[in-house]
Amino acid sequence: MATAIGRYLRRRGIRVAPFKAQNMSNNSAPLSGGGEIGRAQAVQAEACGVDPTSDMNPILLKPTSDSGCQVVVNGKVWRNLSASAYYQHFDELLEQVLAAYDRLASQYEYIVIEGAGSVAELNLKSRDLVNFGLAARLGAPALLVGDIDRGGIFASLIGTIGLLDDSERALVRSFAVNRFRGDSSLFVDGVRILEEKTERPCLGVFPMLTGTEIDAEDGVSMDEIPNPALADVAVVSLPRISNITDFQLLRGIRRITVPDNRQYLCIILPGTKSTMADLQWMRDRGLDQWIVRQHSAGARIIGICGGYQMLGESIEDPYAAESNCKQVKGLGLLPVTTVMEPVKTTRQVQAVTPSGIAFSAYEIHMGRTSRPAGAPAFAQTEYGPDGIRQNNCIGTYLHGALENAGIIGELLDIVVEPRQPKQQAYESLATWFETNANIPLFDELYL
Repeated sequence: MATAIGRYLRRRGIRVAPFKAQNMSNNSAPLSGGGEIGRAQAVQAEACGVDPTSDMNPILLKPTSDSGCQVVVNGKVWRNLSASAYYQHFDELLEQVLAAYDRLASQYEYIVIEGAGSVAELNLKSRDLVNFGLAARLGAPALLVGDIDRGGIFASLIGTIGLLDDSERALVRSFAVNRFRGDSSLFVDGVRILEEKTERPCLGVFPMLTGTEIDAEDGVSMDEIPNPALADVAVVSLPRISNITDFQLLRGIRRITVPDNRQYLCIILPGTKSTMADLQWMRDRGLDQWIVRQHSAGARIIGICGGYQMLGESIEDPYAAESNCKQVKGLGLLPVTTVMEPVKTTRQVQAVTPSGIAFSAYEIHMGRTSRPAGAPAFAQTEYGPDGIRQNNCIGTYLHGALENAGIIGELLDIVVEPRQPKQQAYESLATWFETNANIPLFDELYL
């Protein structure tokens, strides 16, 4: 919805930018000047026709465990914190959020602010810098969006309004019913009841939008990928998997969390926020030896970023950049070693494969991987050779390589349909919003 509104305003000639004070996701995007922000805000910036900057997502939380995360502030790694320790820095982080918003607002006519989670999390209100804690400070009018496809739309919208205090409730100008399937005329009575109970007008009933895809916001989107029992390509679904956009063209992919008896054409070890912890998770489940057996039986193994590091002989962490474990053995399928370093590499890359396929990619990783001199590279970049191809095993730091249909054909000898062009998807979203929203009401309440 935030992406659609941004594109719609841009279509009207309004200079607009996205903003999300705090995002929690391991799906990030590199910035042209270095650093990273949440993938969702990079997508929204593209839809608004502007370059993404760190001011659009000043705080990015990248989970490293169930109770801890790497905190990225203004695009750069700040520190690793537990959830309880994070909230001890609330005042300092709020200053960063407000400063980023002020810089952004000085450059644009309108800002589309996206919240996070529920706006009625009563236990977090005193430490809220992303929902009404921010909206109230800015006096920003709010649109409450409910997902009817999940069920419970009446409890969701009416209950949320009921849990807000008077000052927060005053900011909610309208609500929208999103992801509606079927004939919306059958929900006329539902809209009437919602308007009566919330004392707010309905901006629109928005149908489930199919055939239009934008980059996934976070790892939860892995659950939305079909998981066929019969598949030739598998991806290891790591607990802290990152940048799942790497697999968006592989429609028939199988997600693996435990060993199975099927022999695969290819197994992909994806990126991860915590390479060493996820490697131990694989060992605990026997997936490490299962991958070795799959490789011995003829499967091609592809490791991306953290997955590339896992495929090597060892991973060292002398600076405790990722964990307190000094060294772990890798799977030993590639003759490389990795040393974790405290400074993160985040950059956009132009690359060419040995067969001549040129593509755009990006790197976001902790660590430096040493490869044998003269070893065949996965691709050549402006920074030198990337990765390695050896013994039916491939490792690369280049996120985005498998978003190229030609590279998938080169590596797997299968044909995939290229995805819908991004700008076309954004236009579809804007049309979806304009067609289903009460535009005069939108202008009255929000412009």
